[in-house]
Amino acid sequence: MQGSIVGLFAAHQGGVPKPSVETLHIIENGCVGDKQNDTKHHGGPNRAVCLFSEEVLQLLQQENHPIFPGSVGENVLMSGVPWENVRPGTQLHFSDVILEITSDAPPCGTIKESFEKGQFKRISAKINPHSTRWYAKVIQSGTVVTGESVTVN
Repeated sequence: MQGSIVGLFAAHQGGVPKPSVETLHIIENGCVGDKQNDTKHHGGPNRAVCLFSEEVLQLLQQENHPIFPGSVGENVLMSGVPWENVRPGTQLHFSDVILEITSDAPPCGTIKESFEKGQFKRISAKINPHSTRWYAKVIQSGTVVTGESVTVN
């Protein structure tokens, strides 16, 4: 299964929305230049990268949620990845980087502005398992760029 990167995001000051960046250097503890304000719940080796699906984002927009790329704290927004098949243990292979899904990324109130009536739990894995964001650990560090391919194993 192959998809592509449609957006990369990092917030030097932390928080959301995360601004778009052209390239993202990914290392064991996270994305270079992406500050985590809440290190109890974000970042570290098992939550180094936050991933999201463009198809899910578009579905949410069709439901009238004011979500947009980077607004829910994702680092990598991908298209063409069968999100319903992503789960812990799934590997994502980019040109230089290999990531492995470790867990869902539970939503919190900091992203409520991206949802109609603040319904941020709309992307909770417990409620909508195929609409969640995912955390990944880094198997191989490197740099990713917008437009590059991703293979899902």
